[in-house]
Amino acid sequence: MDSLFVTLAPFLKVLFSFLLMLAGMRLRIGLGLSILVGGVVMGLLFGMGLLPIATTGALALTQEKFLFLAAIVGLILILSDAMERSGQSRRLMEALSGFLTSPRLRLVFFPALIGLLPMPGGAVFSAPMIKTVSEDMHITNSDRAVLNYWFRHVWELVWPLYPGIILTLALANLQIIDLISYTWPGTPLMLLTGWFFFLRPGVLGAKDLAVPMPVTTRSKSAALREGLPLLIAIVGAIGLETSIAAFARSIPFEFGVVAALASAVVCVMVQNTQLGLNFLRQVLTKRSLWSMISVITAIFIFKDILQAAGVVQEMARVAGGEAALFASAAFLPFLVGMVAGINVAFVGATFPLLLGVLHSLGMQDQTVPYIVLATFCGFTGVMISPIHICFILTCEYFQCDLGRTWRKVVPPCLVFLASGVALFFLYV
Repeated sequence: MDSLFVTLAPFLKVLFSFLLMLAGMRLRIGLGLSILVGGVVMGLLFGMGLLPIATTGALALTQEKFLFLAAIVGLILILSDAMERSGQSRRLMEALSGFLTSPRLRLVFFPALIGLLPMPGGAVFSAPMIKTVSEDMHITNSDRAVLNYWFRHVWELVWPLYPGIILTLALANLQIIDLISYTWPGTPLMLLTGWFFFLRPGVLGAKDLAVPMPVTTRSKSAALREGLPLLIAIVGAIGLETSIAAFARSIPFEFGVVAALASAVVCVMVQNTQLGLNFLRQVLTKRSLWSMISVITAIFIFKDILQAAGVVQEMARVAGGEAALFASAAFLPFLVGMVAGINVAFVGATFPLLLGVLHSLGMQDQTVPYIVLATFCGFTGVMISPIHICFILTCEYFQCDLGRTWRKVVPPCLVFLASGVALFFLYV
């Protein structure tokens, strides 16, 4: 009995901290504060003192990754606000309406498009587009949030510019084609699962989608003109990120995303001269902007406390043999993904352990199938996580109840997880 408690103790500590965060969100003490309290409690439960926790939190806010992320989210909000306030978002919808005749396709297209831009919190970029394209449809803000959140991530397992994939390739010493040739079913599975739970006629009926956008002539030039800021943001970010990775590896790849977004903001300001510099002053003092920055701050502090406290290492230490293989390939990626809410966290924290266990058991020839299993489990944890930054920012944008919206995400996540497990048994 004592040995069982010792084995379960690290997992129970994580669960308690996680439930504490959920309780804080439920009691509406603030998303950032809830995450911060959960992180501090987790650090204390795993033996950290208050001073080391405070030091870890302070150092987290000096990290290059945090500063870049804050800049990226800030620029996203400025760009989306500028396009919305100037009417350019609406003009873009109207220009594309001739090409996107299906209301359901309109709801999927923009989150999926922005999903090609690998940036943390990118769902807040497509949220204003979902709002614009669906404002005459009879759907709730909670439905808008889950549609934006789900379809924003359909490329996560196959798009080679995502940091999680890049880190997986580096850790497992794999070629991109070797990994994607196994993970590619993730995208059609995400699309089909999202359609079944959020878009099929039994969920969104004809009456819900009965008011279509006015159909205009198919003007490619108008669509290009109104969509130019988005093209600059997406193509520029991908191009700069790829160029930096190929020719200037000493430069952080996030610099390319920041440069592209800044260029997109300049573009929309030039296209809509009525905005003026006064617009920038107004948006920089908006409460919503600083609210989201505070959430990002809390997530980074939480992430670093998780690492400094050795949470994952402690969970791995109490497992051994086949239990270690199961823990490192399925349970730990799911748990770390759910607790941290980002792909890089479960990849960086658990894949070295998984690869070490496979090596110790002489199962190196099964590396790819187990990596696929861990990827599906970890990604499901990320998607089901209430502290996933895209989920939080989307709910914040649409001002919808986080708990009620989260419950809508759970069933498709479980179906997606079951599909990943089935793929694993097909591959081994």
